[in-house]
Amino acid sequence: MLKIRNVKMEDLPELVVIENSCFTIEEAATKEGFEKRIHLIPDSFFVAEEDGVIIGLVNGPVIETAYITDDLFNYIKANPASGGHQSILGLAVAPQFQKQGVASALLEHLEKEANTNKRETITLTCKENLISFYENQGYINCGVSNSKHGGVVWYNMSKKLK
Repeated sequence: MLKIRNVKMEDLPELVVIENSCFTIEEAATKEGFEKRIHLIPDSFFVAEEDGVIIGLVNGPVIETAYITDDLFNYIKANPASGGHQSILGLAVAPQFQKQGVASALLEHLEKEANTNKRETITLTCKENLISFYENQGYINCGVSNSKHGGVVWYNMSKKLK
């Protein structure tokens, strides 16, 4: 049964493996990046477990702007108690567990937490091939992002919260 919980530092090795299986070396969060996120934003960093094994993750800081900027991949700060925009810097599911609803469950969990903390929107960037996945989750395509992360074209996706 799928269980979603807040991240713990001891999850780090498994998180790095999943991240590197889903993103190129240029795009993937580093071990040090994950350590920083686990330390600073454990309240918006969640893992999905199946039978005690981590199979997916979603994370991102709460930001003041409506869209993600590349500096967030290197510099983040602790989340405010309420308000702001919940960003998603990473959503990754181990390849053997993809297309089974894990990513959707992680997004739903993050959205519930974001609503509880009175965030305005959830914002993320994705590649063109994932636009329809996020649109099916209620996100709106806001066009090409200014992001140069990993040297690829990203699209701003946003979902207004209640």
